Amino acid sequence: MFFDEAKIYVKGGDGGNGCVSFRREKYVPFGGPNGGNGGKGGDVYLVVDPHLNTLINFKKRSHFKAQRGGHGRGKNQTGKRGEDLTIAVPPGTVAYDADTGQLLADLVQPGQRALVARGGRGGRGNAAFATPTNQAPRLSEKGEPGQERWLRLELKLIADVGIVGVPNAGKSTLLAAVSAARPKIADYPFTTLEPNLGVVTMDDRDFVLADIPGLIEGAHAGAGLGHQFLRHVERTRLLIHLLDGASADPLADFEKINEELALFNPQLARKPQVVVLNKMDLPQAQELWPRIRREMKTLGLEAMSISAVTGQGVPALLRRLVDLLNSLPRKTPVVEEVKVFRLEEEEPFNIIQEEDGWRVQGAEIERVVAMTNWEYDEAVMRFQRIMEAMGVSAALEEAGIKVGDTVRIGDVELEWQ
Repeated sequence: MFFDEAKIYVKGGDGGNGCVSFRREKYVPFGGPNGGNGGKGGDVYLVVDPHLNTLINFKKRSHFKAQRGGHGRGKNQTGKRGEDLTIAVPPGTVAYDADTGQLLADLVQPGQRALVARGGRGGRGNAAFATPTNQAPRLSEKGEPGQERWLRLELKLIADVGIVGVPNAGKSTLLAAVSAARPKIADYPFTTLEPNLGVVTMDDRDFVLADIPGLIEGAHAGAGLGHQFLRHVERTRLLIHLLDGASADPLADFEKINEELALFNPQLARKPQVVVLNKMDLPQAQELWPRIRREMKTLGLEAMSISAVTGQGVPALLRRLVDLLNSLPRKTPVVEEVKVFRLEEEEPFNIIQEEDGWRVQGAEIERVVAMTNWEYDEAVMRFQRIMEAMGVSAALEEAGIKVGDTVRIGDVELEWQ
């Protein structure tokens, strides 16, 4: 099967923990703090691999986590940085945040990479907390948790020319006739259940041709197979609009397909089109051809006729496609490393009263909780000072908190005193 959608979980590596350590040497009875900082966690990147052409690998594995940073050690030794994790994706992959729908990356060129989950910074060791008034601090930070998110991946085929049309118009037959691709061909609608690519060679020029599964009325809203495959037309530079010569009204089919393209994405309807009437080996198609050519001329569109089965008119069509591709500008995507930012919240924190206590929510305060090393009294006192500085303590008192109430911040439960 052709896998062009996937949902994966990515998590940057957690930062390493800081160390509490003091210099201990002979004849140095009061050595100062020398606990090193933890190392930064690894980042997660999507990287384009030109040897891949589907997202099938994510059917077997959907969770990816970068390496955490090493812990700090004595003698001011900083922990080792966690290794970055690269996830190979095929050209044409588009990555979205699964929760917000935000576009994170559009990857088209080999080697292009996008940062999708940043690793956490390492916690500070006690050497970083030394001050003139506190020359022997006994506290350190834990490593910051790495960023985590679910990604929705979509694959949009990268082809020069796309073949669109109603089911059974002969798209697969045409692709098989002009390339080495061997799509399934039969005389009933929806034979093609997945897009097919073929490389067409004409004289000294070659180009990629995509057979897009048949579209029906309502395809933009999910009817038939259109909603799943319309996106594969978006990257093409030129469209072959294949008309079924055996249809009762090919012109009506032509209008419906163009309407579906416009409803899905207005830019699709503006792509250059070559209208091609297929099945010219049938008397019915031969009778329709003068009318089709006349109507297309009225619309200012180029029209050609072929028989994909017998090969009639196919060489002329390919030469025309080559001429058009040579004249059309090739769009070069702007390749930038996608950076992951932490958006500032409208409010620094939020307090919610629960049945059995209170919950404080907020990215900054939750990060402080996760990095606080609760084993050390000085770290707990530092956290209390941060709560007061951020205004959390005052907000809880104003909300009516009482001594002995439970306060939950992130994964930590505290007792209010």
